[in-house]
Amino acid sequence: MASDQRPSTVGDQRDPSNAEPETALETARRQLSRAGSNLEIDDAIHERLRHPTAVHEVTVPLERDDGSVEVFTGYRAQHDSVRGPYKGGLRYHPAVTRDECVGLAMWMTWKCAVMDLPFGGAKGGIVVDPKSLSDDEKERLTRRFTQEMRRVIGPTRDIPAPDMGTDPQTMAWLMDAYSMQEDETIPGVVTGKPPAIGGSEGRERAPGRSVAIVTRETCAYYEYPLSETTVAIQGFGSVGANAARLLEEWGATVVAVSDVNGAVYDPEGLDVGAIPSHDEEPEAVTRYAEETDVARLSNADLLELDVDVLVPAAVGNVLTEDNADAVDADIVVEGANGPTTFAADAILEERGIEVIPDILANAGGVTVSYFEWLQDINRRRWSLEQVHEELESEMVTAWNAVREEVEQRDVTWRDGAYVVALSRIAEAHEIRGLWP
Repeated sequence: MASDQRPSTVGDQRDPSNAEPETALETARRQLSRAGSNLEIDDAIHERLRHPTAVHEVTVPLERDDGSVEVFTGYRAQHDSVRGPYKGGLRYHPAVTRDECVGLAMWMTWKCAVMDLPFGGAKGGIVVDPKSLSDDEKERLTRRFTQEMRRVIGPTRDIPAPDMGTDPQTMAWLMDAYSMQEDETIPGVVTGKPPAIGGSEGRERAPGRSVAIVTRETCAYYEYPLSETTVAIQGFGSVGANAARLLEEWGATVVAVSDVNGAVYDPEGLDVGAIPSHDEEPEAVTRYAEETDVARLSNADLLELDVDVLVPAAVGNVLTEDNADAVDADIVVEGANGPTTFAADAILEERGIEVIPDILANAGGVTVSYFEWLQDINRRRWSLEQVHEELESEMVTAWNAVREEVEQRDVTWRDGAYVVALSRIAEAHEIRGLWP
């Protein structure tokens, strides 16, 4: 593989003294600094990209079903808009923090630029356990959060989308609340909505579909026929399940999948179609294990299986300095956002394991969100076939752009993706200049 010929930079990257997990912001800034060394970017532009344009923090009071009132904290981090409106997900999770939103917003900036979309990066969330909310409470919380953020979002300002703990229904409530206050229906304020109110066909499955497309292209590049390729996927939600089903359809052998309770493993291949996704039936992976004679594994064990391709598609920071030496896959395709810490990335590079970064692999979500936004502002609907054709074209084009940088500069896939993204962002900043 090409990585065997790269000079090692591990000594400059690892920080063994830091026992605490890396935050998304720390990882994003380290990745930016490393990637910047591959380009001649003006120091001022580099420094600007280390910081968000703005971070909005609001308190969100909620009347619970029993009449009591609870107050939650919400955030919206807006990183960079030099190429277009801010774009990024909205998550409901008890671990949401300001710095997490900023780090994830930075990744959205790079992701949009890698895909050459006319958006910048944003991310938001509410510090709440969505499982503790009834449907009515979730609706009230969403509508109140929308009101608190109304002045900073909009179809030409900042366009939220679903993320952890939110879904198309959440986006429908957000769109309705925003539209009611603006006194007109404005579907383009969010993406990831149900198709009945302006959502795009294929949006929910798009991140998983892009992971499958990028896996297919990468396997072909390294001469791994899909018919002879084994795949393990951590996480069987929207991303993992859809990637698994498509890869199986294309001939790959999916030998392991997992949900929050653990993994199932069959070296001969699982019947992926017989396992409902987490969205379709929570904890279905566990029930599948009980109903069949496949092996049970922990989520940690799945990451260390001897497979051709490993797809971490659950949560961030699962590949760390502690387990990177035990990863036994030849290729890692990041389905989740930030599943590989900076230190782990260095170890995997030293070991010659190719890591295809999240900002490329799971960019199908924001790409089809862009398609949805185009449909909304033009009041014109696309068919599912058209969405799939356009997504295929955009993903292959982006993958080839990154591949060219990997080959020409002899860098990792992550560095190649950052070179593509940063060169586009830096050019836009240079042309627009700095407001005095």
